[in-house]
Amino acid sequence: MMSLEDEIKLVLDDFENTTTEKIFEILNKIKPQFKNELISEYLQGKIQKISDVNDEVEKKKQCKGLIPYFDWYLQGLS
Repeated sequence: MMSLEDEIKLVLDDFENTTTEKIFEILNKIKPQFKNELISEYLQGKIQKISDVNDEVEKKKQCKGLIPYFDWYLQGLS
């Protein structure tokens, strides 16, 4: 089983070919790591808003705005 850190690195290395479902799955694993409940709720709102988009290309474009959450998680580990 791959660690969350490894999953994040894989997504960042191949973002264009990663499904939005996989991106959401990893973000949902990151969410509990936030010390601030408001940040978790904000992220959940962003995920929901993007999930509601029907166009996969548009979803992917909006997911790019969530990359800082992956970076934050990785920085917290180093």
